Amino acid sequence: MPSKIRIFFKSIGRKWFIFLILIIIIIAYAGWVIAENLTPAIVVTIIAMALLILSYIWRFFKSKKLKRFMKKYYRVEDKTIAKKLGRSLRSVQDKMFELSQKQTKKKEKTWLILFFNRCYIFYHKNTIEKFKELYHKGLGDKEILENLKEFNIETRAEVKAIEDALIKYEKLSKREISVKERKERERFQNL
Repeated sequence: MPSKIRIFFKSIGRKWFIFLILIIIIIAYAGWVIAENLTPAIVVTIIAMALLILSYIWRFFKSKKLKRFMKKYYRVEDKTIAKKLGRSLRSVQDKMFELSQKQTKKKEKTWLILFFNRCYIFYHKNTIEKFKELYHKGLGDKEILENLKEFNIETRAEVKAIEDALIKYEKLSKREISVKERKERERFQNL
């Protein structure tokens, strides 16, 4: 039974405010027609506004907690976040989707969120800075992967996805030296 009540309130969400406005209008009309007194409507309106403000404050604090948690890791997936914070995977994915939409060049976010292999992955600022450093040195995907093992990067496809995302958001400038040039220099230095 409690789960049915819980599902009912989750389905209502913030729509309860519309119902509350209708109740306020009915109380105001009834109070004005019957007793020519709007005090009950004013009291209900103040309570409704306080509840609405509290619901937004609660959402704001939950969002900050998620960001603080993600910034503790160099790389963290949505499943891990949901498990550690005790939230549903869907709510974590929704929030990470919102954050990923806000990481354009205009916002200048130092972290990166990717949707890769059907899950959202958060990359810490240090991971991205190290990636940029290796990229500008002229290292290829394989060498970057080897150097980023300490940051829990797992595959070359993931390295390529990070590179593509950084280029897309204009956070990655052109390489100082190409991969081919760097390899030729190393080959001739060894001779």
